[in-house]
Amino acid sequence: QVQLVESGGGLVQAGGSLRLSCAASVRTFSYYAMGWFRQAPGKEREFVAAITWSGGNTHYADSVKGRFTISRDNAKNTVYLQMSSLKPEDTAVYYCAATYSDYIEEQNEYRYWGQGTQVTVSS
Repeated sequence: QVQLVESGGGLVQAGGSLRLSCAASVRTFSYYAMGWFRQAPGKEREFVAAITWSGGNTHYADSVKGRFTISRDNAKNTVYLQMSSLKPEDTAVYYCAATYSDYIEEQNEYRYWGQGTQVTVSS
C-alpha cells in the first residue's frame, strides 16, 4: 500500500511560482514512476508531468513544457513539481500518483493517488 500526501498548493498571481511536494509512505518509493495530474472545475483530470523511477526521464504535457519541472528525491520519498510563469488556466486541483507501469502519461496506469492540493492562479 502506498500513501501519497501532496502539499504546497495555494493562491498565486499570474506569472508567479509554486512548488508542489508529494510525500510517499512506502519503503520501495524508488521502484515507482511518479506523475502529476490536475483537474480544473468542470473538466476531466489531465496529465501534467511524470518522472521515471530513477529520475532519468521526464514527460510533460505540451501546456506546461518550459514552465513546469518535475523532480524526485528518492532518499526523501518525495516528488516535486516546480511551477513557474503560472497562468489562470493552471488553476486546478493537482494530484500526484504512483505507478509501476512504463506508460507514465496514462492516468489509468496509476494505482495510487493522493488527495490533491488546490492551486489557484489569479489574473
